[in-house]
Amino acid sequence: MTPPSLWDRWAPPDFEAPAWAAGPHAQTLFARLLRPKAGPPVTRRRMETPDGDFLDVDWGPDPRPGAPVALVLHGLEGSSRRRYVRSVARALLDRGIRPVAMNFRGCSGEPNRRLRFYHSGETGDASWLLARIRERWPRRRIGIMGFSLGGNVALKMLGERPDGGRSLVDAAAVMSVPYDLDAGARLLEQGLMGRLYSQYFLRSLRRKVDEKGEALNAKLDVRAARAASTIRDFDERVTAPLNGFRDAHEYYTCSSSNRFLPRIRVPALLLHAVDDPFLPPPAIPREEAAANPWIRLHLEPAGGHVGFVQGTPWAPHFWGEATCAEFLAMALGARTTDPSEAEEIDGGGELP
Repeated sequence: MTPPSLWDRWAPPDFEAPAWAAGPHAQTLFARLLRPKAGPPVTRRRMETPDGDFLDVDWGPDPRPGAPVALVLHGLEGSSRRRYVRSVARALLDRGIRPVAMNFRGCSGEPNRRLRFYHSGETGDASWLLARIRERWPRRRIGIMGFSLGGNVALKMLGERPDGGRSLVDAAAVMSVPYDLDAGARLLEQGLMGRLYSQYFLRSLRRKVDEKGEALNAKLDVRAARAASTIRDFDERVTAPLNGFRDAHEYYTCSSSNRFLPRIRVPALLLHAVDDPFLPPPAIPREEAAANPWIRLHLEPAGGHVGFVQGTPWAPHFWGEATCAEFLAMALGARTTDPSEAEEIDGGGELP
């Protein structure tokens, strides 16, 4: 399917923030609080990585033989157990797609083995897992869904590959991506709410430093890392030295997904709110997206960060997850797959 024909066939429904959840912070926080805890049943499988570490991956049920598969990537200091991941997993399964949620290194509830964690530009683990899925089920169509940092990873991963990501996935959807990491870090240093969001993430990030303990001293100043007061400070003192970057500026420059958008060659929905409190409006990559026919940047005036909640507090509707799942179902042909034509080819290994 060519990009023009795909975009002619699909357009997202309108989103309108309700009065009880008006404003970026209300959208961000109410969505977090109101999403149901329950998701589809999953099977967790620990997968050993080529470098001696591991990934904990939650495999949702298969809706039918030959159904498409979608890899879900969570955001900064999230996990596969976060409500937004479970919410989109339900939405995907309801539309005939098997959800697979990957925990970034150190995010599954147990410290990873290697000194390094994950970061906004680390694409090796996700691409390795997708290659395993493609090897196991070569006839299935595969998608990827990324939230915030996970969306940045997904877009960078596709754009940095010579084929624009075609060997890994057939379609992508992302929501609330911090396309310009430097601009996002600056915004989180401003205002009371920006500082509150930063401190929320930093508490979790500092725990990861504590879990590694003095073993990190070979790479960085652990005492200074524990004293980081902003996301930029943490990236300067921890993320950059652990991952071979000169400083936070080089890390942000190399890892921001906006510079990789022109090279993506699979249908990709980019869902974003102009009022996202994690990215200033001038940093939204309007021109880069408009120049690439494979990409559709869908901007809503309101929606917050991983928000997009509608309905009532007693019966909320999570428009963002539903819209991304609907797009992936259309792009992957989930509704038209004929089980009688599906041929399961098992390439071996530990994938459930």
